[in-house]
Amino acid sequence: MQASIAASRPRHVHRLAVSASFLLQGLCFSTWASRIPTVQQKLHLSETALGGVLLAVPVGLIASLPITGWLVAKYGSRNMTVIAVLLYSGVLPLLGLAQNTTQLMAALVVFGFGSNMANISVNTQGVGVEAIYGKSILATFHGVWSLAGFMGAAIGGQMIKWEVPIFQHFALMAGVIWLGVALMRPYLVPADAPSPGDQPLFVLPDKSLMLLGILAFCSLLAEGTMFDWSGVYFKKIVLADKAQVGLGFSAFMSMMATGRFIADWFTDKFGRARTLQISGLLTATGLSIAVAFPSLLVASLGFMLVGLGVSSVVPLVYSSAGRSRTMPAGVALAAVSTVGFAGFLLGPPLIGLVAGATSLKVSFTIIACMGLAVAALARPATTNAD
Repeated sequence: MQASIAASRPRHVHRLAVSASFLLQGLCFSTWASRIPTVQQKLHLSETALGGVLLAVPVGLIASLPITGWLVAKYGSRNMTVIAVLLYSGVLPLLGLAQNTTQLMAALVVFGFGSNMANISVNTQGVGVEAIYGKSILATFHGVWSLAGFMGAAIGGQMIKWEVPIFQHFALMAGVIWLGVALMRPYLVPADAPSPGDQPLFVLPDKSLMLLGILAFCSLLAEGTMFDWSGVYFKKIVLADKAQVGLGFSAFMSMMATGRFIADWFTDKFGRARTLQISGLLTATGLSIAVAFPSLLVASLGFMLVGLGVSSVVPLVYSSAGRSRTMPAGVALAAVSTVGFAGFLLGPPLIGLVAGATSLKVSFTIIACMGLAVAALARPATTNAD
């Protein structure tokens, strides 16, 4: 996408529609994440078994790698956003119907496939809106995604309190998301028209973009861990009661949303490298606090710091990739976001495997190192991206 892109409707209309697509995508994942402890209990899964089951999600991601970028380039991000979000949310009822690990893993493979397709499609739409506005606004879209995560967690917590079965909960949310897709579709950015030429199925990022991808990978690995394991951590380590199991996740999501809505201002004031360094240190500090002092109040505070820490990393990385001088924006974004999103999906199963061999505390300590890696790589990554 280029800065000369013309909007087919008033630019604020495109911005609202793309915001809605981020909201629906985030609502889909947070709906699933909010019931992971329930699924674990329903299927009688240990931490190790749960980690193994969650590996099905990155399997779906890997399966999508050869074709997702190609589909977006060939058919346009507007069409693929619609298809991907419908597929992604359509798997939710199947997750609710799973009666054993085989059925659950099969559904999670498709869930992972749809999640990566939706991630690349909606972010390509976001880069298109940035081009229309001529300024950085991608962080606010990710802020909407975070708000959706908070909404999904709150709804999930209420469903648990009311003892609503998983299938009914997931089917209801899928219906809401499908309705949202129908309403937003006409107002998405049509600028990246389908390409008539031959397109490569997948393009690896070059050296400069690879650093951005690694930065996103580290941050999203921590973020994915918070999504899938925060509830389990509060249940098993913090020993929160049933109504408070989702408190840590809600604390994390609320601060991640807040951070993303102020990220553009903060970056303009302190610069990309400094913002990323502070973000990484906040992530590491928050996780360390939650591990060292696993009380309800202190662990919630630690999770809030993690949310603030991860809030700006992905928007800054994706925005930098969208302005790449070595690849077209859509191709660069697809390559970097795929590398980064792999961390989001690989983190949760790795946590389960490490927790099974050691403990959840050890797993979370290892994830804290991802924050330190972000801080260490911030300057070289932003230097190479310029």
